[in-house]
Amino acid sequence: MAAEQSNNPPPQPPLPPPTLPLYPEMIMGAIEALNDASGSNKSAISRQIEATYGELPAAHTTLLSHHLNKMKQGGQLVMVKNNYMKPDPNAPPRRGRGRPPKPKTASSLATADAVASPPRPRGRPPKARDPFAPPSEAKAKPASSGRPRGRPPKKAKVESAVEGGVTSAAPARGRGRPPKVKPEVVAAPVEC
Repeated sequence: MAAEQSNNPPPQPPLPPPTLPLYPEMIMGAIEALNDASGSNKSAISRQIEATYGELPAAHTTLLSHHLNKMKQGGQLVMVKNNYMKPDPNAPPRRGRGRPPKPKTASSLATADAVASPPRPRGRPPKARDPFAPPSEAKAKPASSGRPRGRPPKKAKVESAVEGGVTSAAPARGRGRPPKVKPEVVAAPVEC
């Protein structure tokens, strides 16, 4: 029996799957291999990657879309009519959204570096005063009427106990518009 065991080779662990290059590298390789002047669309890039590398992860389409968008935003690829292509090296750089920043001059850089002033306070700046004018007296505040400012708070209902029942100081009103009061009709005597 010992001879039988020595003839069988020991079981080897399964080989790990071949490592794939990063998606940006695979995408650039596929675009170069397709070499189309008008660019390559996403399905053509996907077919080229599948043909080149064979076994791909299950989320290949999602990963491909993500990396294509990321490369497009980063400026590594240009999209023209749903086709991806490498950017033209002679083309001017793309300008971002919004207003471009003002160019910095040498004089503004020197003053900004020399003195770092504190940020401006909030509100309207005070009026300029004449340095030679005599100091003015402080304005007297107008006499207050004794009432506080603003809308007065709602008055709480005052409750008092009257003959075992609870009544409020103000008559209770129901909801809605009160009924219309009808004038009393005075009956005139009938003459016969």
